[in-house]
Amino acid sequence: MPGTTDETPGGTRPALSRAVAVEPGKFAAAHWGKAPLLSRAGELAGPDGFADLLSPDAFDELLSRRGLRTPFLRVAQQGKVLPTARFTGGGGAGAEIGDQVIDDQVMRLYAEGATLVLQGLHRLWPPLIDYARQLGAELRRPLQVNAYLTPPGSQGFSTHYDTHDVFVLQVDGTKRWRLHEPVLADPLEKQAWGGHADEVGATAQGEPAMDVVLAPGDALYLPRGWLHSAEALGHRSLHLTIGVRALTRYAVVEELLALAAEDARLRATLPYAVDVSDPDAIEPELTETVEALRDWLTTVEPAEVATRLRARDWPSARPEPVSPLAQLDFAAGLGPDDHIRAREGLRWRLADDGPEHVVLRLVGRTLRFPASCAPALRIAFGPEPVRVGDLPLDDDADRLVLARRLLNEALIVPAR
Repeated sequence: MPGTTDETPGGTRPALSRAVAVEPGKFAAAHWGKAPLLSRAGELAGPDGFADLLSPDAFDELLSRRGLRTPFLRVAQQGKVLPTARFTGGGGAGAEIGDQVIDDQVMRLYAEGATLVLQGLHRLWPPLIDYARQLGAELRRPLQVNAYLTPPGSQGFSTHYDTHDVFVLQVDGTKRWRLHEPVLADPLEKQAWGGHADEVGATAQGEPAMDVVLAPGDALYLPRGWLHSAEALGHRSLHLTIGVRALTRYAVVEELLALAAEDARLRATLPYAVDVSDPDAIEPELTETVEALRDWLTTVEPAEVATRLRARDWPSARPEPVSPLAQLDFAAGLGPDDHIRAREGLRWRLADDGPEHVVLRLVGRTLRFPASCAPALRIAFGPEPVRVGDLPLDDDADRLVLARRLLNEALIVPAR
């Protein structure tokens, strides 16, 4: 059984409701991967604005007090990313690492009109670590979170498109967004906008499909491929960009081709001395190959494809952080009355392994358990916390052994 659920942890409100002002079903049908959606602050659920996720003060703290290193900061000016040597150096005595962000140099560049981009905030800043994990669980997709601080009247990047979907959350100031329809629908990661720069530039000269100003608390959803540019207005602008990595049908094709290597007809050598540059010579080989591929595709089992997609998809998302010392202390002193819960965002699948064992498949590893542990494992990884003494095993000794192993493997955590 898969280790994901549509429920939000702890009964909290859905994370998506902070980013879109329509019901999830309507968003999925009308906008997801199809069309932009503007949501105004007054329409969104939860507190006004997004300053609880990242405020200007928090931005300052990250730049000056957290020992930030590249590539967690990019600096762009006049549409170009500046060399990191312009704003990094050693951290002083006892912290000689040479690529740490130098706050006064960053300040000078910003004052001269540069845009500052904090990258990977889903790994750095606790409120965004938590929010990104919850939103990623709801969308069942891995996320990345960047923050863009743009000086008044400045534009950090020229018109471009992204190869991932984007949620824009306006934190501070106002920013004007101009959107144009794609020049390449649903671009893959390897189809970056630079390969279509002329088309992008020409399209950007035309009338935008959407021209909006985002104020604090507003949100904008952009499907991958939509052209966009953004300009801060009369005040500095701070916004969050949440990038959602796509898993495409092309990925399914790639995995099918990998599996196709098992078919002898598709591994066959082309005829002796065939001229592959001659369309007439290659035509019968193409016909035979297409027929062989069509025949082979009818034999493919969905489980084979799912296994390969799992190996591709699961490593791109991280579960919630654990506190190593507290985790080990809790495991050492564990008792039947203690409560445990599944580690949020953990990717897992439980499967039979003969009559006497089950296997727990995780990212990069597989654990083996007696078959009698299967009901307890399903409960331990369920959506609700559980008392160790209530796990369905023969006695408390067995329950504690299983729970300690799961704690030491960082698969479950204390339920506080």
